[in-house]
Amino acid sequence: MQWVYDQNSIDWRALADLYRIAPLGNKQPDDLKVTFGNSRYKCFVFEEGTLIGAGRALADGIDCSYLCDVAVHPQHQGKGLGAAIVNKLVDLSAGHKKIILYANPGTEAFYLKLEFSPMRTAMAIFRNKADAVKQGLISAA
Repeated sequence: MQWVYDQNSIDWRALADLYRIAPLGNKQPDDLKVTFGNSRYKCFVFEEGTLIGAGRALADGIDCSYLCDVAVHPQHQGKGLGAAIVNKLVDLSAGHKKIILYANPGTEAFYLKLEFSPMRTAMAIFRNKADAVKQGLISAA
């Protein structure tokens, strides 16, 4: 496997396809280019030239690093690649006072094994609140 930590050679359509099949939703290639470009840390994992994993972290250098968009190709899930991506982003984020992430419902046990703790105070505003409620991301209250 080849690990890449910059986006200079990334095929954004391939990354959009990875998110779609992971499945982590439909993300537009141009939007991914912007979000990864605005992220302090990023990693892309290739096998024989094919993108099989990715993740990024928004970070301010001191207080907070926010891990997001960790995706692994379905054929490579369950083999430790997702944990390796998260651990690399945590390593890159070392020195921040807190490292947080946004997890999809049902993935909590995975992140607990990686030493993340549930938060009691997380709050969010979603552009499409009804969809976020339907997905179980937030309560209807």
